[in-house]
Amino acid sequence: MNPLMARLNPYPFEKLRDLTEGVTPADFPPVAWSIGEPKHAAPGFLQPTLAEHLGGFSNYPTTTGLPELRLAISQWCNRRFQLGDKGLDADKAVLPVTGTREALFAIVQALFDARSSKRDVWMPNPFYQIYEGATLLAGGEPRYLPCLVENDYQPDYEALSDADWDNCQMLFLCTPGNPSGTPLTLNQLTRLVNKARAHNVLLISDECYSELYRDENQPPPGLLQACATVSPGDFSQCLVFHSLSKRSNLPGLRSGFVAGDSDLIAEFLRYRTYHGCAMPIPHQHVSIAAWQDEQHVATNRALYNQKYEAVESILGDKIPIRIPAASFYLWPNLERDDEQVAVDWLARANIRVLPGQYLGRTIDGLNPGYGHVRIALVAELEACIDAAERLRALL
Repeated sequence: MNPLMARLNPYPFEKLRDLTEGVTPADFPPVAWSIGEPKHAAPGFLQPTLAEHLGGFSNYPTTTGLPELRLAISQWCNRRFQLGDKGLDADKAVLPVTGTREALFAIVQALFDARSSKRDVWMPNPFYQIYEGATLLAGGEPRYLPCLVENDYQPDYEALSDADWDNCQMLFLCTPGNPSGTPLTLNQLTRLVNKARAHNVLLISDECYSELYRDENQPPPGLLQACATVSPGDFSQCLVFHSLSKRSNLPGLRSGFVAGDSDLIAEFLRYRTYHGCAMPIPHQHVSIAAWQDEQHVATNRALYNQKYEAVESILGDKIPIRIPAASFYLWPNLERDDEQVAVDWLARANIRVLPGQYLGRTIDGLNPGYGHVRIALVAELEACIDAAERLRALL
């Protein structure tokens, strides 16, 4: 067995299952606010597209994906992130992937240089545990950057010295953040691009929640947009990851993409040729239609905004609710044992939430997730209102 397997930590939902194994839930309909799995209906207009291309299941897909899919993705990126005339090259700078989870894991296996004296892979803390697992199995050393309320729950990158940067090989960005929902600003992203290029650091930006924003007039910026601001057409040392799971309520489609530095994309393609994770052809046609339509995404955002407003109106004077700029999470700091909160809410209201400490790591005696719970507002509006009213009565 690979000895590095022993370094992997239990996944948050394994820990939650163990925590609540002996708990008898209250006699209410269950509400799962613990896992970020979209529950809104998949866009109905995609069904004819899937039916039309069912015959594609009889063919092996290519690793590069259909040219039409790469073009649809590049056009979406160019529009969404204002990349101008020197936007993404659909043939060289875009690669479809079977969901960003596997791609975020695989990119480290493909690109981390275990021979280098630069061993650090930086990631926000709390974080999506794939970043850590990928780093450990590649032979890297995770460095956890605390996400505290005083920095709006993003790392304080300005506190890192040039010597720190010289030890870093890869940096995971999560914008908007999971679990906070806080996006990095365009100014922050451009500074990170310049810093990373000065110190030969690869920026890996997980932007899976970028389309679930609150204000239709202020979509969050992305790393590609920062690249275009620094030097149009130059995406060197930068890769972004996007998905249809949250944007289009298609988590089961397993469809996303990685885009950016064409040299790194070429190496990742070579890796994936061996990896064997090509997207089925019918899924690619559905993905093309999804990336080309924005109306269903705006409708999706409106549904989440209704839930935020409803839950805040019911619970706003009971727990410290901070509606994030993007994502579908709440990240309240309850200032008490978050494991006990999760047990109490399940036992007394049949509501499952994730203890914040399970998403973080304790460094120098501090786990930035402790005392928080992550609430995923993925259930339908009526279920979220019912859950909020139960909590109000309990609190």
